[in-house]
Amino acid sequence: MGLTDRLRYLLNERIMFIDGAMGTMIQQLELTETDFRGELFQHHPCLLAGNNDILSLTQPHLIKDIHKQYLLAGADFISTNSFNSTSVAMADYHMENKIRELNVASARIALEALEDVTANKTGQERFVI
Repeated sequence: MGLTDRLRYLLNERIMFIDGAMGTMIQQLELTETDFRGELFQHHPCLLAGNNDILSLTQPHLIKDIHKQYLLAGADFISTNSFNSTSVAMADYHMENKIRELNVASARIALEALEDVTANKTGQERFVI
């Protein structure tokens, strides 16, 4: 059964839930400029605080933990931490050259969180979107 057919089947069987706002969860962490920079961008020429997507590279464990919180709360779908990983948004931080890396890292982190939680559950199928 293909993905579309599986999703149709599951949606007919039960109500499915998507995760919540990643940005709100990140703001609750009260991260500093140093947290956003991490080791990777210590000497980057502009401020990075507020660039939530960069946390997929500098603080991946925090992003993974947020995904896991949503999954443990019952989310069937989690979205990657890549809402602003576009050339337009990353231009504000002079990071247009990191778009692919951000998107790949964000997808990998979400999949890892999903695998961690699903491995400890009853086999309920969940998805990264």
